[in-house]
Amino acid sequence: MHNVILLNGPSSAGKSTLSKELQKRLREKNKDSVIISIDDYMVTDPIETIYEDDIFEIMPAMCRDLKEAVRDGKIVIMDHAITSERIFEAFLDATKEANALTVKVICDIDVLRQREKERGDRCPGSAEASLKYLWPKEGYDLCIDNGKVSAAENAEIILKQYI
Repeated sequence: MHNVILLNGPSSAGKSTLSKELQKRLREKNKDSVIISIDDYMVTDPIETIYEDDIFEIMPAMCRDLKEAVRDGKIVIMDHAITSERIFEAFLDATKEANALTVKVICDIDVLRQREKERGDRCPGSAEASLKYLWPKEGYDLCIDNGKVSAAENAEIILKQYI
């Protein structure tokens, strides 16, 4: 059984919605879980560009909290937009004593753009930039399309196959 689920994908791909759906379904199965989301560690401003260094800077705190939750016996749902090898390496290092499932969360670029516009809380172009720089490009345990399949259906796929 996996005790860490990495949901990695571009901004506005629906990772936060999927995280909440996974947590809800885990609760129904009496499994304790925690969501560790990039959004909880960064202050974003729609007029400010987020750079890779900004994301790398928050990794120690995210990794510390991930390791602590795993030690406490919780399933960790990590909602992230990993944009470089060094950020991914920090995640791998934090999960070396865990059983991590890596899930690439995607959707069509037009869907990303529309969601980003509707959100209004990101610098325009953030979704497209995070898609371009998403790391790794390949090698995930699972790839899901959050534009064509609902978060509820994707949560069920993840839980049935991996948890």
